Amino acid sequence: MSDTQFNRPIRVLVAKVGLDGHDRGARIIATTLRDAGMEVIYTGLRQTPEMVVNTALQEDVDAIGISILSGAHMTVFPKVMALIKQKGMSDVLLTGGGIIPADDMAELKKIGVGELFPPGTSTADIVKYITNWVHANRNF
Repeated sequence: MSDTQFNRPIRVLVAKVGLDGHDRGARIIATTLRDAGMEVIYTGLRQTPEMVVNTALQEDVDAIGISILSGAHMTVFPKVMALIKQKGMSDVLLTGGGIIPADDMAELKKIGVGELFPPGTSTADIVKYITNWVHANRNF
């Protein structure tokens, strides 16, 4: 099996959490992942962490990507990570992107959050990261 070939498509949930109403980037990422052969579930705007994790569990996703521009990343990511652990979903990648200072990215990685991508990141890099992580950490 090659690095990009699996028994089924990679399943990714793309979410906007909280009152952040700007979803252009999330929609671009969702389309890019779909075009790369992934199955994408886009939750839309104004989701709670609980809604995101419950949907991820119901949809049996391999990864959750959160787009956040509101500045609430130090609240949202830890809450989602805690819910992932509480629901026994430790084999699901939590990644995301948006306006997140480098120091905050480092703190979030310490609690288990995957790579976080700032605006301007190549979409090909995001596809490659998710594909490689899933290949290394999920078994299907």
